[in-house]
Amino acid sequence: MLDQLFEERYLPEPLVQMARVSRHRRPRVVITGLSALSPNGSTVQEFWQNTLNGISGISQITRWDSSRYPSRVAGQIKNFEPRDFMDFKEARRIARCSQFAIACAKMAAQDARLQLPVEDRERVGVLIGTAVGGVDATEESLHVMIEKGWNRISPFAIGAAMPNAPAFHVSMTTGAHGYLGTITAACSSGTQTIGEGAELIRRGWADVMFVGGTEAGVVPVGIAAFAQMRAISTHYNDAPETASRPFDTTRDGFVMGEGASILVLESLEHAIARDAPIYAEVLGSSVASDAFDVVAPDPSGDGEVRVMRLALADAGVSVDEIDYISAHATSTIVGDNIEAKAIKKLFGERAFQIPISAHKSMIGHTLGAGGALEAVVCTLTLRDQKIHPTINLKVPDAECVELDLVPNTARDAGVETILSNSFGLGGQNACLVLRKFDD
Repeated sequence: MLDQLFEERYLPEPLVQMARVSRHRRPRVVITGLSALSPNGSTVQEFWQNTLNGISGISQITRWDSSRYPSRVAGQIKNFEPRDFMDFKEARRIARCSQFAIACAKMAAQDARLQLPVEDRERVGVLIGTAVGGVDATEESLHVMIEKGWNRISPFAIGAAMPNAPAFHVSMTTGAHGYLGTITAACSSGTQTIGEGAELIRRGWADVMFVGGTEAGVVPVGIAAFAQMRAISTHYNDAPETASRPFDTTRDGFVMGEGASILVLESLEHAIARDAPIYAEVLGSSVASDAFDVVAPDPSGDGEVRVMRLALADAGVSVDEIDYISAHATSTIVGDNIEAKAIKKLFGERAFQIPISAHKSMIGHTLGAGGALEAVVCTLTLRDQKIHPTINLKVPDAECVELDLVPNTARDAGVETILSNSFGLGGQNACLVLRKFDD
């Protein structure tokens, strides 16, 4: 079965050779620290328990007056107090997504039993993903300029709005002096940081990487723009917890969400040497482009087939070894069906035997943070051998009806290897393969 992954249509010969060689020789990379700030939980424990229980974190928008907008629901982080994690003055000068990143970096370091500032700083790197960065800071600055004049703009406005600001703040928080980077790959950003962070460790550039995504895009311009695109849900304003309904025939668009997650990756050798807790292994990853449309995915599903195939080849596993798929599944009318089609194309009859669930049914679409939060869910699935449900799923769409979408109730399952999908605007696709750690 593994040789089928190397079908020339999807993997040119140079990539075939690289995949075959690298999976036998490269160092192993493991996950040793987790964090989560999400609409249905502000700690990993709360986030995971609410996810298993199918509890939605989507509600009416409360951070600003959305009464004039066609979509008035979102996944918002509740009870977040920046001063629990940073100085009040610092918090006022930075965007909300950077506040999330600082909080998650501290929680992930604590979970990984890393003291801050980290030791051997030049061997510790940071790679953070975000789709829209400090869009809230930009929007606030524009309001100030319009209402009060240009000379009332904060001198920290640009620093707060920069997409690379969260990565900078994580490096400052952790004391990391190694590799520093930002990935802005739309909805695939968080997933891509995990795959690229693992590669940096394998190449010997770092022993430890802080990776993940952060997003605070629940702002008026975001809601308005996606409403104009007819991509966002507008029919469930009076029942917000039911608005995100991936794969269901009655879905009418995604729900905007905010959130963040940072994970600690380490070389296996480094993790063992310091007796770190090990959750799971990053087995492989991939990134590829649809090259089709800035908004719509390729309706053939071939772009998504290609990136999933690349990830499996990079990990050195066959379709028969995948025990669970964490779907991108945003609840858009077109996107969910294309992902279902792509899964069936790649996995064949095996597609109908693999549990597939959509975490965004509970927290909405957190854009650049989505893949990182889903990686936490996948990691805990491997630890606890429990698969979370796809909530709000009553009548699956025709393209999805025969798939095992784990509707509405979590289940126990034997899970060794997971494929996690992230498919973003602009045809920016990324996949991650995680495996239960076995020494």
